[in-house]
Amino acid sequence: MKALLEIHILQNFAPSNLNRDDTGSPKDAFFGGVRRGRISSQSLKRAKRIYFKEQDLLPAENLAIRTKRLTSELVRLLELNGHPNNLAVKVVNLALGGLKIKVDEEKGKTEYLIYFGNQEIAALAELVHTNWDKLAVALEKEDSGKKKDKKAAKDAVDGEIIKALEKVLDGGKAVDLALFGRMLADLPEKNQYAACQVAHAISTHKIDRSEDFYTAVDDLKPDDNAGADMLGTVEFNSACYYRYAVIDLEKLRHNLGGSDHLQGDSELALKGVEAFLRASIYALPTGKQNSFAAHQLPSFIGFTVREQASPRSLANAFEKPIKPKEEGLTAPSIKALETEWERLERVYGQPGESSVVSNDLGVLGAFLKDKAASNVEDLIKETLERVKTAMDW
Repeated sequence: MKALLEIHILQNFAPSNLNRDDTGSPKDAFFGGVRRGRISSQSLKRAKRIYFKEQDLLPAENLAIRTKRLTSELVRLLELNGHPNNLAVKVVNLALGGLKIKVDEEKGKTEYLIYFGNQEIAALAELVHTNWDKLAVALEKEDSGKKKDKKAAKDAVDGEIIKALEKVLDGGKAVDLALFGRMLADLPEKNQYAACQVAHAISTHKIDRSEDFYTAVDDLKPDDNAGADMLGTVEFNSACYYRYAVIDLEKLRHNLGGSDHLQGDSELALKGVEAFLRASIYALPTGKQNSFAAHQLPSFIGFTVREQASPRSLANAFEKPIKPKEEGLTAPSIKALETEWERLERVYGQPGESSVVSNDLGVLGAFLKDKAASNVEDLIKETLERVKTAMDW
């Protein structure tokens, strides 16, 4: 049974630059023929991952690390078992080479970002510790050779050790990894397909960029020396964003199965869903927040659980851009979203069960008012009950 959990959010931000492009400008996109504000899905996902950790929504062993500094972390764990740093670095790099993960020995970094669960990293360190003597002998063998490439490193490590190292790369029951997936270029069989898809947030209306010209004055400058000692500009915008995400609930459970993917882990999957819902509401990218402090919470949140259904974004509610009126942008954006939501249910069916909250219940029409929860905590509670029922968790 395919069951989906969908998240629809409208969030209005005061002047801000939450997500910048390579020139430092707020990211944007064209939609419906006009320029829209945009917050990338990557920045939204990272904000959620950070929120999981900072708010202790999930145990550390059920989270993952994305890093090029995998060697350093493994060496740190090996040092706790009494292994010397210099030799541990070489042994770890050899073991990673056995996995076809090459490390730049001068920089101490892998070729690309590695996304491993904390349990996977701990298990790798334990295997290196257990097989330390064999790997040390293999290190001498590799050092005596002429070639220093992935194949040479793989050939130097005992095949049984390589199999053991590969076996622990099962996702490590890391919720963020299970949600967002990973790609390992040299270990494609260890890739994990994401259970969650996150859309780029787009403004419901046309936006224009603005510039802030700023100056700074040296506090110790003589009184008779006028003028600024630093000046510059920073771009920003203000926008009401539509945010959408969808979780394949069975895929999430499957990804959290560790070595037993067929069985999965329903209890952990439910905890992951709750963490994701809370992070969707409260987590934000941190771009230029010290300058703008754009800490506006969502004006509208809708959670839907649908079975035997296809994903359904409501972004086309805003193909025709909302125009600011006396009531602002948020209220007409909610009305447009409700119209699109009702229309899609009428045409395609698959309604599922939904709960919504809004800062202004008076804006909701009859269609969404019937789905209104009293507050965010009730919204989350109702949604989790629907997830448990749909998935028999």
